[in-house]
Amino acid sequence: MQDFTFYFKEGLQHIISIDALDHILFVVALSAVYLLANWKQVLVLVTAFTIGHSVTLALSAFDVVRINDRLVEILIPCTIMATAVFNFLQKEYSQKSLRLNYFLALFFGLIHGLGFANALRFIMAKDQSIGWSLLAFNIGLEVGQILVVTLILLLSFVAVDKLKLGRKWWVWVLSAIAFCIALKIVVER
Repeated sequence: MQDFTFYFKEGLQHIISIDALDHILFVVALSAVYLLANWKQVLVLVTAFTIGHSVTLALSAFDVVRINDRLVEILIPCTIMATAVFNFLQKEYSQKSLRLNYFLALFFGLIHGLGFANALRFIMAKDQSIGWSLLAFNIGLEVGQILVVTLILLLSFVAVDKLKLGRKWWVWVLSAIAFCIALKIVVER
């Protein structure tokens, strides 16, 4: 059970730590177009991200896939920027118009999973069960994403529903912040 707790905490910290700014920004950009009333869709969305993330973590942990770390570290903020641009291009925020978000979450989750794969491989001891460790890590990751998304949805409720700020304004502000910080990360890397 100690291993499970350790990897659960690692997964949680992978999302909510300030060192995980790129993952937080991706979740912000991805969920910026949703409101509190869309919480079920957002839950499916972050689960799609976790699935993509989990696939590449597993493939890397079993040494099936290895990608150059520097390339992955550039691609991760690029996924944030691409998601933010997609948000700017949306004319409406209906469930039908946002279906592409599920694909973005899954596909970009694959890229984000590669970003932590080498670190996870390093911290996993040879005698530990990789499957059990990955499960615990991914549950922690999912819980962390749900915490971040809950905060974003609550803020959107206050901004859009209570303060009556325009939804497009809200989406654009969150997307612009995510885009600018991601661009800074690309330049630094």
